[in-house]
Amino acid sequence: MTLPKIVEQVAGALLIALVLLDVFCTVLYARVGTGIISTRLARGTWLTIRALAKRMPSRRGKVLSFAGPIILVTLLLVWGVGLALGSALVLHPHMGTRVQSSSGPTSTDFISALFAGGSSISVVGAGNFEPKSGGFKMFYLFNSLLGMSVISLTLTYLMQIYSALRSRNSETLALDIGTGRTGDAAEFVAGLGPQGRFDAGYTSLINLTESIVSIKEVHHFYPVLFYFRFEPPFYSVSRFANIALDAVTIIKTALDGKQYRWLIESGAVADTWNSSLLLLTTLEEAFVPGEVPERASPDAQTRSRWRNRFFNAAARLQAAGIALTADLDSAAERYISLRSEWSPHIRNLAPSMLFSLEEVDPAVFAPAQEEHRRAA
Repeated sequence: MTLPKIVEQVAGALLIALVLLDVFCTVLYARVGTGIISTRLARGTWLTIRALAKRMPSRRGKVLSFAGPIILVTLLLVWGVGLALGSALVLHPHMGTRVQSSSGPTSTDFISALFAGGSSISVVGAGNFEPKSGGFKMFYLFNSLLGMSVISLTLTYLMQIYSALRSRNSETLALDIGTGRTGDAAEFVAGLGPQGRFDAGYTSLINLTESIVSIKEVHHFYPVLFYFRFEPPFYSVSRFANIALDAVTIIKTALDGKQYRWLIESGAVADTWNSSLLLLTTLEEAFVPGEVPERASPDAQTRSRWRNRFFNAAARLQAAGIALTADLDSAAERYISLRSEWSPHIRNLAPSMLFSLEEVDPAVFAPAQEEHRRAA
């Protein structure tokens, strides 16, 4: 066999090995960033669809909602075509000799080899081509087992992805409902402690931490979930994390330090804070180009918005019968300081999914309620 034919077969074997390695890393090893083909394919497809969505502002959300399913279909096609093409490269040099047609003369062109290779992945002896040597009979058997295994793995993978997606959407929706469908963390905190009683609400904070950890892990196991972007902003992970972190920041700064010290210093509050930051940084490192942003001092306009947001939140908590700290002005400065630790992550992650900051953090852009501030 001549050198070009050997090179063709080696290339085919390497292509099959590459696809199998990608299936292993994506489906079985299941860690963010480990996919060889899948990671790059998903990113490239997402950027293409996002560029198209930017040209259609009125249908931006609708266009982006197709990104996740399109990525999955494209990935399955690439895996299937890759295996068929690799098999064709292995078979092509021996078409008409060790691989022959079961009826009539054997075509030796590459398209026939591609058909023979694709058929061998599904069922041994499928199609009009049959292996005539022991080596190629084993190759056909290997391809058949390979095809059945890949099909089974991909079907399981698809079911797991949509199960994880349903879980993620349920948890983000549940937190949005906890804010009264407003996206305002102050509403969530007010619901945790009606008339100043946080006893039952403490359990809700623990459950929130579990939801955050669950969302972080499903994205770690199934990175393609990141590209399932739905039109309603309450399904956004950025908005979900923003509500959780803003709620904890409000608890740490606005509540009376003596009456609620047990809550402010509780493990549930600390765990919600840490798990939310871990979720954001994990997604940034994996999906957003560039380095994770460091803490930065907000500009004057941002400080003003955050200050107004704090006093609006304080007014809502006071209306719910929750005791506030005596020095709200100092508390507002602490709120701004704490918020500057996590807000850059939201500002980095949300635009990558073409969500505006107004959609992700509507409470910050709400009008100032100075009369509530004076009353407080």
